Amino acid sequence: MTDETAAMHALCEDLRAECTGLDALVSGLDAGPGWGLKTRFHGWTPWDEIAHLHLFDRLALRAVADRDDFMRGRGDIGQQLARGTEVSAIARTTFAGLDGPALAARWRADAQALASALAALEPKARLPWFGPDMSARSFATARLMETWAHGQDIWDALGRPRPASSRLAHIAQLGVITFRWSFQNRGLPPPAAAPAVELEGPAGAVWRWGDASADGWVRGSALDFCLVVTQRRHVLDTALEVRGDSAREWMSIAQCFAGPAASGPPPGSFPR
Repeated sequence: MTDETAAMHALCEDLRAECTGLDALVSGLDAGPGWGLKTRFHGWTPWDEIAHLHLFDRLALRAVADRDDFMRGRGDIGQQLARGTEVSAIARTTFAGLDGPALAARWRADAQALASALAALEPKARLPWFGPDMSARSFATARLMETWAHGQDIWDALGRPRPASSRLAHIAQLGVITFRWSFQNRGLPPPAAAPAVELEGPAGAVWRWGDASADGWVRGSALDFCLVVTQRRHVLDTALEVRGDSAREWMSIAQCFAGPAASGPPPGSFPR
């Protein structure tokens, strides 16, 4: 087994673990108020969060199995979005009639199947998605990020502190490499150079990207950084240290996920 293949297998095990952790969280929700609790993410409920993940994990399985079949599914969703249907409404219609536990059981099975299907691919294999094709490794990272981010909404709604894990490294990496995308997605010219990033991971790990002498940097906890790049926190509601004009602008618009330009919560939504 090559180093790249071993890294891909480890990534897919992390994706599996992220799904297992979220499944454990929602399994503690009761069938009534818990699943209907409003989160701060557009007022979605935990049911909406899992329905969203299930909708796109099913599509992801189609992307792995059959490009043409995936393109048909993507086209159908694209048509609905073009008509003004919200993605949350598409998920609600698709899974109408399923209560929380039934929905979670279906998502659980597909999420685990997806982790296995991706692990069987070469890391550089190309997969279709919304936008340009992605490598299998980037695809798995994006699904892990989505699972973590939507899980964060539920942790926040429950008012429970979330333990950090080494899986944050994947999300932080994605946040760093989407520096230029965050600007381009808003029609803005990216700065010539990306700021340096230095993050404190769990158990004292330190993760670094870029030249420490660069003009501008972002420093702080990996958790804070991941919350900002997934737009679950405003940078001012974190303890991140940000220096330099390009770093400050980046942290105000950072977006590590695909889709139209979006904005996270305003400052003060989640006081430190």
